[in-house]
Amino acid sequence: MDESPHVPVLLESVVELLAVRPGGLYVDGTLGWGGHASAVLAAGGRLVGTDRDPDALAAARARLGPDVELHHARFSALPALLGGRRADGILLDLGVSSPQLDRPERGFSFRAVGPLDMRMDPTVGEPVWAWLDHVGADELADVLWRYGDERASRRIARTIVARRAEPEVEPLRTTRQLAELVASVVPADGRIHPATRTFQALRIHVNDELGELERALAALPECLAPGGRLVVISFHSLEDRAVKLRFRELAGEGGERDLFGRAVHTPGFRLVERKARKGDDDANPRARSARVRALERIA
Repeated sequence: MDESPHVPVLLESVVELLAVRPGGLYVDGTLGWGGHASAVLAAGGRLVGTDRDPDALAAARARLGPDVELHHARFSALPALLGGRRADGILLDLGVSSPQLDRPERGFSFRAVGPLDMRMDPTVGEPVWAWLDHVGADELADVLWRYGDERASRRIARTIVARRAEPEVEPLRTTRQLAELVASVVPADGRIHPATRTFQALRIHVNDELGELERALAALPECLAPGGRLVVISFHSLEDRAVKLRFRELAGEGGERDLFGRAVHTPGFRLVERKARKGDDDANPRARSARVRALERIA
């Protein structure tokens, strides 16, 4: 296998929580550069992988070899791609990968000048700059608040929309232009760059990340074989909350209960661990905000 600049997040925890066994069928719904998938194969698992980023898929294919089943697709498409097969483990590593952040031409980061794109699959959909060319101030402010927890969301939104009306001003097309605009209206607090929350919110919106997660959480548990596990790594509080609530619901811990406090239905799933594992001690700096949860099918 070739070397990769990408260090997979929480690798040891993922392999442990998936409980990889030789010959089992495992699904990596977010291949990235193939770090987690390589560990599954090294433990003897068979692999089906997907990624909607064609660059990541090409890198994973080169690393994992030609005999692994890989698909250019969103992970919500996995039930159709599996075609009735039941998986012994499914992994989702949410959010943006380090190689995506490090490539200016992808537009995910303001640390270098690049096109204001942020699409995980640059072959489909609308880049951020195109959406900012027509979105209304109220809708934009709602996105910045909901997905970025940006307190200055309305001020930023009004500034972006007002800028479009100035004929002598160049349209927003680069990451640096947007970062400088946000910094001009949001006071620096010394902890993070003023544009950090705005970039996060726009990325989540343009890729429909929470909608994709919701669809996957509704469908993927039914793709597990008995004893199979769904493992999800999240980096945002909204993602982790969605995973936690869905897992608890399926495990009979979040739904309707009788007078004795027992779940009304008999759950077909259980929580592998009641609390999320955190990535505080992981070697990858990206793991600092990571949370990983696991659900097991028992019936």
